[in-house]
Amino acid sequence: MSNRPAGTRQARELLRVAFGPSVVALVVIAAVTLLQLLIANSDMTGAFGAIASMWLGVHQVPVSIGGRVLGVMPLVPVLLMVWGTARTTAAATAPNSSWFVTRWVVASALGGPVLIAAVMLAVIHDAASVLTELQTPSALRAFTGVLAVHAVGAVLGVGSKVGRRTLHRSPLPNWLPDALRAAMAGVLALFGLSGAVTAASLVVHWGTMHDLYAITDTVLGQLSLTLLAILYIPNVIVGTAAIAVGSSAHVGLATFSSFTVFGGDIPAVPVLAALPTPPLGPVWVALLIVGAASAVAVGQQCARRPLTLLPAAAKLGVASLVAAVTMALLAYAAGGRLGNFGDVGVDQSTFGPAVFLWFAGIGGLTVAMSGGIARRPRRVAEPAPEPQAAEPFDDDEPVVEPDEPDEPEDHEADFEPDYQRGYRGGDEEPPLDVEEVEAPDEEPIVAWSSGDTTADTDRSGHYLEDPEEHFIADHDVTGDPPRDRAD
Repeated sequence: MSNRPAGTRQARELLRVAFGPSVVALVVIAAVTLLQLLIANSDMTGAFGAIASMWLGVHQVPVSIGGRVLGVMPLVPVLLMVWGTARTTAAATAPNSSWFVTRWVVASALGGPVLIAAVMLAVIHDAASVLTELQTPSALRAFTGVLAVHAVGAVLGVGSKVGRRTLHRSPLPNWLPDALRAAMAGVLALFGLSGAVTAASLVVHWGTMHDLYAITDTVLGQLSLTLLAILYIPNVIVGTAAIAVGSSAHVGLATFSSFTVFGGDIPAVPVLAALPTPPLGPVWVALLIVGAASAVAVGQQCARRPLTLLPAAAKLGVASLVAAVTMALLAYAAGGRLGNFGDVGVDQSTFGPAVFLWFAGIGGLTVAMSGGIARRPRRVAEPAPEPQAAEPFDDDEPVVEPDEPDEPEDHEADFEPDYQRGYRGGDEEPPLDVEEVEAPDEEPIVAWSSGDTTADTDRSGHYLEDPEEHFIADHDVTGDPPRDRAD
């Protein structure tokens, strides 16, 4: 964790967001331009104008040289600029960032490049006064291109942090993130499969690519052609994707589709050797499998969380629409005017609708077959309640039963004389000659014999002792016969 104050740390992050990607691109462009001029033994007169023009070209701003417009810009620098902007904005945004902080991050991502674009326009205008062939581009076109490129990167970067939270708090449906994920999967699948077809076509047309390299004999020229071909590879892949969904691509007068090819002049760029040549074989018709496979990827992503019929159809429709718009924007960025060759690009009137129809049609079939449509639960009718007899009291009031009085305990019934312990009464007489038993804390009790029927008892049932038994008779001491009481 940094020990800097929060204000200083946030200021550094905003400066990195505003100028980081643009300055890095400017440094790379300057290094490549100066290296090319140094190798060609050229003076540095128009170096700053060339650097400024290339920096604007990275943002899809056409460059005019000697009355010829170069509007077909390579997609690799543009995609790298979008990725850099998205990465810096995502690093400066926390998942729990407030709307105030998010606005400052987006404003910095747009404000810094616009400021640099104004400086580049001034540099080009100053260089055009020395190099008459260099023309200053339209200011409106320049600012629009710069804002569009960095706005896309800022939305992607900030959306990756706070997008899901914003969607959950909004009244939008909960399946919208799944639809965006499905659209991204479809675009990546179509782009990746088209790239594989482009690589295979380059291998098949290896001889044509070798002939295109033959226009230069120097190592520097061949290296420059290789670098140029690498930068334009995404442009060719977008054209292959257009052919894969049934649309067409064109380079000037030359038109290419899965069903027919019209020839024409082609620029000497080695990567364009992947374009089909007439007569067109049946293998190019099989390229439609790429569009179907990409649509299957969209359907599988939409079927991950099954929904009922209407929400599932809406999710698939939104995913197909977003994917079609994304591919249309890529096709617009990949095309433009190429000097005397004319316009280069795809047929925009059929490309976007074709992508939508493929993704919605084959994707919908995939959703249905993958179990992405959940059945609506049936409503079971509840049985009518049976009529109940009226009760004399309210059901809401609790029933309180009266407490029964406790019966008095009969201590005398529980009392058992000591001499009857171990004996339970019946018709039999108690045992005879019971020995004297001493009860605790009581006087000894003498049991009665069976012949004594006059023994007295107390109120508790204890038999009283006979006091005469404690008298000593005469014959017990002296041995004389007992005397009568009269004596």
